[in-house]
Amino acid sequence: MKQQLLIVDAYNMIGNWPELNHLKQTDRLPQARDELISMLTEYKKITGLNISLVFDAMYVPGNSKSYRQADLEIIWTSKDQTADSYIEKYAGEKQSRVLQVTVATSDQAEQWVIFSEGALRVPALELRHRVKTALKDVRHTAVRTQDLGAVRKSPWNDDQLSALDQYRQQLERNHVKHHHKS
Repeated sequence: MKQQLLIVDAYNMIGNWPELNHLKQTDRLPQARDELISMLTEYKKITGLNISLVFDAMYVPGNSKSYRQADLEIIWTSKDQTADSYIEKYAGEKQSRVLQVTVATSDQAEQWVIFSEGALRVPALELRHRVKTALKDVRHTAVRTQDLGAVRKSPWNDDQLSALDQYRQQLERNHVKHHHKS
C-alpha cells in the first residue's frame, strides 16, 4: 500500500470553498487561512493523510518559508513563484513507487505535467465535500458514543459497571417479553 500525500493549493481552496471565499471577500483573508488550516488539521487526524498546504507568498509579502503547524506542512512560495509552479516541482519530487501524490486544485490545466506522471487530482469542491463529510461523521460518531458511554478514558468504576449491568438486564427482560409476545 502506497503512502498518501495530499498537496493543497491553499488559495485555490479559499477561492472555491464558499465559507472561506466569503471571509476573503470581506477582507478577512488571515481568518480564511486559519479556518482552512484548522479544517485540514482535523481532516488529517481522521484520515491519517500527510498534508502539505502551499500558499502563494504574494499575498503575504516577505513570507517565504516552510514549517509544520498542527502536524501539517505549511509552505509559502517565494514572491516570484506561483503555488502552481511550486506544486508541480514538489509533487514531481515526491511522486514515487511508494508515495501516491494527490493534488487538490481547481487549476487542472496548470498541473497537467504532474497528473501525466501519475499524481491524482481532487477538485477544490470535492476536497471540501470530503473534509466536511469526514468532520460531520466523526462528530456524529463522537456524540453517539458519548451518549452510549462507550468512550472511556479510564477504567469503569463500580457505579458505572452497576448501571451498565442494570441496562443489560433491562434489555434482556425487554427481549424476553418481546419474544414471548411473538
